[in-house]
Amino acid sequence: MATRQIRLREALREAMVEEMRRDENVFLMGEEVAQYNGAYKVSQGMLDEFGAKRVIDTPIAELGFAAIGTGAAMAGLRPIVEFMTWNFAVLAFDQIVNHAAKILHMSGGQIKCPIVFRGPSGAAGQLAQQHSQTFESWMGQVPGLKVISTIDPYDAKGLLKAAIRDEDPICFMESEVAYSNMGEVPEEEYILPIGKAAVKREGTDVTIVSYNKMMLVAQAAADELAKEGISAEVIDLRTIRPLDIDSIVASVKKTNRLVVVDESWPYASVSSEIAYVIQRHAFDYLDAPVMRVNSADTSLGYSSVYVDEYMPNPTKVVKAVKAVMYKL
Repeated sequence: MATRQIRLREALREAMVEEMRRDENVFLMGEEVAQYNGAYKVSQGMLDEFGAKRVIDTPIAELGFAAIGTGAAMAGLRPIVEFMTWNFAVLAFDQIVNHAAKILHMSGGQIKCPIVFRGPSGAAGQLAQQHSQTFESWMGQVPGLKVISTIDPYDAKGLLKAAIRDEDPICFMESEVAYSNMGEVPEEEYILPIGKAAVKREGTDVTIVSYNKMMLVAQAAADELAKEGISAEVIDLRTIRPLDIDSIVASVKKTNRLVVVDESWPYASVSSEIAYVIQRHAFDYLDAPVMRVNSADTSLGYSSVYVDEYMPNPTKVVKAVKAVMYKL
């Protein structure tokens, strides 16, 4: 396939545009997605092509427009609901958790809800406590929801197209600080499978598992470790639910050590689930306990010094890897 370098926002836009051209039942709604071209310019130009009936500006009322989208999905349409940030989606949890996630079960399989809720998750600098939370573990704990989380442009386009076509409700997590990230994306159409992790770097000494923008931290740590002769295999989960257990287990069987880098709070986090999965399926292959590098177990304050201390970083990951290799 011929490829070109494009930004994450462009990859997401291409996915939505291609699916809206393919299927007239697909539409986009959210705050500032139309006239303003999107808060992060992800939907730039889409109003001009598809018109106000398919690219819809909404009031600042997440519960209301999430409900409209959920009802539209139950009626046979395929909405894409954009949240300016997943922090604001807390207001819409009733619709996401109690209706979109449960209607297939409650209707005895008669009513599907093919909807995509998308927007940025996680911290984005000095945005303080109510705008800096990570939602993958929140949404991943809900049966009936699928959760995708990635900032790689190639992965984001292929997985968003798959999400729009999927018959289940999907929470699609992005990152405010990554919309300008560049990556190689094929010019031809492609779709990636939901529920399959990607090995982003081959290694032999330790497995580092992460997702979303913490992949940048994991990769930077792997670069530093390589300078010291430590070969790290880096896996991007891409999908939080369903979780690709097989890929993680296969890597740990090769490296015998695991460090999970997760922006979630440590308690009941994605990293907690992975640690359990590995002790359940690969315990006999571990040469050291699983280590986790999470954000601090507190809300994120405003101070830039506090932000730096709160978040996972390459130095913390390198220290964790050395701990599982008994090199501290």
